Amino acid sequence: MINVIQKYFPELTEKQLALFDQVEKLYPQWNEKINVVSRKDIDELNVRHVLHSLAIAQYVKFVQGTTVVDVGTGGGFPGIPLAIYYPQCRFHLIDSIGKKIKVVQTIITELGLKNVTAEQVRSEKHTNKYDFVVSRAVTAFPKFVTLTRHLVSSKNKNAVPNGILYLKGGDFEEEIKPFKNKTSVVKLSDYYKEAFFDTKKLIHLTR
Repeated sequence: MINVIQKYFPELTEKQLALFDQVEKLYPQWNEKINVVSRKDIDELNVRHVLHSLAIAQYVKFVQGTTVVDVGTGGGFPGIPLAIYYPQCRFHLIDSIGKKIKVVQTIITELGLKNVTAEQVRSEKHTNKYDFVVSRAVTAFPKFVTLTRHLVSSKNKNAVPNGILYLKGGDFEEEIKPFKNKTSVVKLSDYYKEAFFDTKKLIHLTR
């Protein structure tokens, strides 16, 4: 039986599908110990967390060697699904909450992912440079830009320019007004048919 991830990403290898299957089993186990995913969402993990994260892979196909920082990763989204999808790219997952990072580090180890690291650090204190900053709506967009824009490298290697890829729901027209000339907004309902995605969007802010 084809699951919802395979339905939208038929190119996934057997190894990748096995990893996503493992993700689906690991998170409910961890959530019983530490609440890293909303309890109401845990039964819909593949749609509300994995597919949501992989919307970034629908928007841009990262070339080999692309570097990505997931800011405010929480339970490891969107970073872990993207790292499974892009084994040839490097991902660094950061969050200010130590117990969440400990869970994420354990999940990375249990999945055997070699292209992902995780660290407890605030984005404003972090100084490395990456091709892309990714996140799922951790704060209002202007504040997020202020806290993370310094992390974006000036050297482009992908089909879309380096910048911030921000997954967000609802109405945020006012939030992106100050960046109007440098933003692209994509409706996730263009990629996915599930009702969950009707109000979800991806903002791409270029450097």
